Amino acid sequence: MSLRINDEAPNFTAETTQGPIDFHKWIGDGWAILFSHPKDFTPVCTTELGYMAKLEPEFAKRNTKIIGLSVDPVTSHSKWSADIEETQGAKVDYPMIGDPELKIAKLYDMLPADAGNSSEGRTPANNATVRTVFVIGPDKKIKLMLSYPMSTGRNFDEVLRVLDSIQLTSKHQVSTPVNWKPGEDVVVPAAMSEDDVKKKFPGGLRTLKPYLRFGTQPK
Repeated sequence: MSLRINDEAPNFTAETTQGPIDFHKWIGDGWAILFSHPKDFTPVCTTELGYMAKLEPEFAKRNTKIIGLSVDPVTSHSKWSADIEETQGAKVDYPMIGDPELKIAKLYDMLPADAGNSSEGRTPANNATVRTVFVIGPDKKIKLMLSYPMSTGRNFDEVLRVLDSIQLTSKHQVSTPVNWKPGEDVVVPAAMSEDDVKKKFPGGLRTLKPYLRFGTQPK
């Protein structure tokens, strides 16, 4: 099944390092970050999981849960977590999904249907495509997908920035320009009514073209 932005994130039940979950129920009425890994005890992923542990309070401020996935059993994840804490100086307090039968990796279109049904005997290279970040909204729809090669560590500060943009734009019906950071001007859609413009941007707009207008970030 091919997934696209605005598709509903496929639901699943799975074992995690914090017990069994129903994914949609676990998300609840907030946001979620699902990020996947091709194998336990891989060096790049070890650094990523540790950094996400450090960022977890920032995601929590944004009503966002984080959850990892690796195509190995939960028992292996628990041992890996000890290595992550030792080497990265951060304890993984968020759940890590076990996917030893590759069901979720296939459900999220990260592995082909003919990839087999067991993580046993598979190498990270076999699972190289299980390197995607999904941002999922309270409506359970996919808002962002970012896929990385195994050799390149992911930039989770960028994921945080994108989350800020998505939450802002979904609330205020504006857009954010290239390299936008929180607090900077936003793009005002040309279709926004003049009444809405006056309400949301009492200080007025900076107009470069009829279709390119900027205003102060709404509160």
